[in-house]
Amino acid sequence: MLKFYVKASETLRQLRSDKAGVVSFEYVVVAFSVVTAVLATFAVGGPTGVSGALSTAIGKVTALLPH
Repeated sequence: MLKFYVKASETLRQLRSDKAGVVSFEYVVVAFSVVTAVLATFAVGGPTGVSGALSTAIGKVTALLPH
């Protein structure tokens, strides 16, 4: 875990000093935000949340398909 932290810290330090790295860092921040939003949407709510609704819908569609 420490190796990962050190490597990530070195990479971020290099990105901060590079003008092209600023754009790359912004993409990382945006990607992290999107992943967080998706995880929050599908993980929260349990069986009554979005994932529960999707599971119910997929189950109903699957039941209608011929075996």
